[in-house]
Amino acid sequence: MLQQKEGGGGGGGGSEMEVTWEDQQNINKFGRLNNRFHDLQDEIKVAKETNENLEDASNELILTDEEVIRFQIGEIFAHMPNDQVESRIEQMKELNSKELEKLEEEKDSVVAQMAELKKILYGKFKDSINLEEE
Repeated sequence: MLQQKEGGGGGGGGSEMEVTWEDQQNINKFGRLNNRFHDLQDEIKVAKETNENLEDASNELILTDEEVIRFQIGEIFAHMPNDQVESRIEQMKELNSKELEKLEEEKDSVVAQMAELKKILYGKFKDSINLEEE
């Protein structure tokens, strides 16, 4: 991920570039953003799976003719009227969709910040730094 390439050794024309405190801060920030980006990807994947599961549950609920449904709360099942379960699933879908939207927005922000830092760092260090995933 983050690597600084060694300058050419023994008489090559490679010039060593000084890494300033500000440069190091930018490199560190890029690393933190990259870690957060990967965390967000995992969280988004889980949120999408949750949305799919809630949608499946909602569809199954439509197909049932039961008046009382077993609804899992934590590690137990509670018997609830069909309309209450339907309402609860809709609330859960809405909350999860809002969370997914928030995660997507944060991911877009992180990607934009990383792109800006890449521009700055590659502008200064050219081929002496590698900010790409391996």
